[in-house]
Amino acid sequence: MTALRQRKGSKGKEPPLGAEFQSQQSNCCSDHHPEKILHGDWSWGAIIWTSVGWSISVGLGLLCCIYMATLHENDLWFSNIKEVEREISFRTECGLYYSYFKQMLQAPSIQEGLSDLIHDNLTESKRTINLLQRMNIYQEVFLSVLYRLLPIQSYLEPVYFYIYTVFSLQAVYVIALYLTAWLLSGSWLAGVLTGIWYILNRVDTTRVEFTISLRENWSLPFLALQVTAITCYLRPQLTVLQQKVMVWLMYVTTFCFCLTWQFNQFILLVQALIIYTLDCVDFLTTTQVTTLYLVQVSGLLSVWLLQFCNSMILGSLVLSFIVAALFIRHCQSGLKTGNLLVRLGKLLLHSAMVLLLTFTINYLAKKALQLRSDEHIFKFIKSKFALGPTRDFDASLYLCEEAFGLLPLDTLERLAGTLLLYPYILTLPLLSGTLAVAALQNVRPKGSSAEERKGAGEVRVVAFRPDVAYNLLHTLFFGLLAFSTMRMKYIWTGHMCAVAAYGVCGTELWTLLLNALRCNTKVLLRLVRYAVPLVMIGCLYYKFWPKLMEELSELREFYDPDTVELMTWISTKTPKQTVFAGSMQLLAGIKLCTGRVLTNHPHYEDKDLRERTRQVYQVYARRSPEEVYDILRAAGADYVVLENSICYERRHRRGCRLRDLLDLANGHIMDGPGENDPDLVPASHPRFCEAIKTDTAAYTSLFTRTFQNKTFHVYRVKKKRKKSAKSSSEPGATQ
Repeated sequence: MTALRQRKGSKGKEPPLGAEFQSQQSNCCSDHHPEKILHGDWSWGAIIWTSVGWSISVGLGLLCCIYMATLHENDLWFSNIKEVEREISFRTECGLYYSYFKQMLQAPSIQEGLSDLIHDNLTESKRTINLLQRMNIYQEVFLSVLYRLLPIQSYLEPVYFYIYTVFSLQAVYVIALYLTAWLLSGSWLAGVLTGIWYILNRVDTTRVEFTISLRENWSLPFLALQVTAITCYLRPQLTVLQQKVMVWLMYVTTFCFCLTWQFNQFILLVQALIIYTLDCVDFLTTTQVTTLYLVQVSGLLSVWLLQFCNSMILGSLVLSFIVAALFIRHCQSGLKTGNLLVRLGKLLLHSAMVLLLTFTINYLAKKALQLRSDEHIFKFIKSKFALGPTRDFDASLYLCEEAFGLLPLDTLERLAGTLLLYPYILTLPLLSGTLAVAALQNVRPKGSSAEERKGAGEVRVVAFRPDVAYNLLHTLFFGLLAFSTMRMKYIWTGHMCAVAAYGVCGTELWTLLLNALRCNTKVLLRLVRYAVPLVMIGCLYYKFWPKLMEELSELREFYDPDTVELMTWISTKTPKQTVFAGSMQLLAGIKLCTGRVLTNHPHYEDKDLRERTRQVYQVYARRSPEEVYDILRAAGADYVVLENSICYERRHRRGCRLRDLLDLANGHIMDGPGENDPDLVPASHPRFCEAIKTDTAAYTSLFTRTFQNKTFHVYRVKKKRKKSAKSSSEPGATQ
C-alpha cells in the first residue's frame, strides 16, 4: 500500500469615516490594477505593471501544477509501475470515473462509445442506465474525444493526458484566486501572496494529488473563475460591453462548474443566499441581482438539457429558491420603504415568505417528478444536527466518515503556521463590522430635515463596495459550511487565501491602523502595503522552501500486491460478462481494471442503487446463508468479494464500523464491549463474512471459494441451490 476587526471613531479634525472609506476605494483602484488598461490607461507604467502581474499569475499557476504532478509521481512512482497498478491507484469513485474515459478510448468509434454510455448495462447488473444522465462524466467524454483527435497518441499515454489535464486545472484555480485578490486589493502582490498560501497549505486547499478523478477537482477551478467573474462584474465603472462580457464569463464558468460536479446545486444555493442577503440590504442593484440569479438558472438548465433532463436538477432547492425570491421580490414593490423598524419587519416577513414558497415549490416539484435521488443528503443533514433518526444506514455511512465531521482544530494550527490565519481573522471582523454599519445605513430612511441630514452625516459610511461585500459573505458562508463539514473546507480555504491577501495588501486595514497611530499619509500607506507582503513572502520562503525541497525529494512506490493479484485473477479467470458483488470502493476498481459487471458502485445519487448497496452489504451482517444467497442472486451476482479489512474492521470506533451500521439497521446488538440500545436484540445467525470461511455444508452448498489471499476472499454464487440447503435453515428473504 502506498505510504503514501476593531474600528475607532474619528475625533477632532480627522476626516469622517465615510471620507476615509471613499479614499480607500479610490486608492484601491489607483495602483497597478488589472482594469486600468480596460479603462483606457495605456501608459507604459500601466502596461508594464499589468503584464508583470499577469505573467506572475501564470507562473504561480504552472508552479502549482508542476508541484502537484511531482508529488503524485514521487508518491507512487507512477511512471514505473504496471498499468494495473496505475489503475488501482485511482481509489474508490475515482476509479469509476476514470473507467469511462478508458471505455470511450477503447470503443471502436466516438459514436459507439457515446451509445454505450447512454445505454450502459455494465455499471449496474440487470439494469440499463444512461450514464450521461446519472453521472457528471462529460469531462471524461470530452477528454477522450480530444485525445482521439489530437496527434499525441504516439508519445503521450492516455492516463498521462488525463492526469495532466486535472493538474493543469490546478493552475487555473491558482490564477483565478490570484485575479480575485488582485481585483479586490488593486495590487498583484495580493495575488502573489494568495498563490503562495494556496501552495503551502495544499493539505487543506486541495487533495488532487491522491484523488485525481474526484469531481471537485474538476469543478472547483471553475467555481473560482466564476467568483472572479462575479467580483469583476460587481465593480463600478464597467462599460456596457465589459458588463456583457462578464455576464457571459459568469455563465460559462457556472455552466462548467455545474456540469462537472453532482453537488453543484448545494454550492449554488449558498451563492443564491449570498445574493439574496446583499439584495436585502441594498448592496446590489435590481439589475445585478436579477442577472446573477438568471446566470445560475441558465447554467443549471443548460446542464439539465445535457444530462437528458436530469430530474435532480429540476428538483433542486436552489432553483426553487431563485423562483421564490424573484416572484416575491416582484410582488412586494414597497419592500424598501418606511422607517427602520418597519423596513426590518418587512425584510423578516419577506424572508419568511421566500422560504415558505421555496419549500412549497420544492415539495411540489419533487412530488411531480417522483424525485428521491438526493434524499440521502437531507437525511445526512437531519442526522448530523440531530433532527432525524440516527440509525439510518445511508446517513450513518456519511456521519461515520471523518470527512463529514466537524472541522478539526489542527486545521487552524496548520493555517496559522503559514501566516494565513492571522491576517484573515484580522480582516474578517474589520470588513464584517464595516459591512454591518453600511447595511444599517442602507436600510435607514434618508432624513429630510437639515438636523437629520447632519446626524446621518456624522456616522455615514459610503456604500460598501459590492465586490468586497460579495467576497466577504462568500468566505463567511462557506467558512461556516467548512466548520460544520470538514470535506467542504476545500471550497473555503482557497478563497480564504484571497481574502487574507486582500487584508494584507488592501487599504482598509492599514488606513484604520495608521489613523489610529495618527500617521496616515499616502506615501506611508503605499510603503506599508508593499513592504508588509514582501516581508511576509520573504519569511515564508525562508521557512518553507527547505521543507518543500525535502518533500519533493521523498520517493515512495506504489505497493498493493493483494489487490494486484485479485485484479489479475479476475481478468484472466472469469468471463467478460461476469457480475461481481462487494464493497462500493472495491467494485469501482474492478470496473476500471477488469471491465466486469458490477452490482453496485460509489456514485450514490440513486435511491434504487442505495437500496441495492445496503442489501449487498448484508454479506458483512449477521444473516443466514440463504438470505445472503437470495440477495446476491436477486442482484444478478456471479461472484462476491469479501474483504478482511471490512469484516474485521478496526479503523472506525464501535458504532461506526460497517458491520455495526448493518447491525443497527437490522435491529441487532453490535459486536464488542459497550452499550447497546434497549430495543436491539441478539442476532440468530453468525456474521456471514466470518462464518462462510468455516466451509460448513450450509455455506458450501450455496457458495464456492474460488480465490483468496491475505486481504480478499472471492466466492462463486452457485446457480441453483442444492436440496440439502433448504433443510439446513429457514428460507431467506429475497430483496
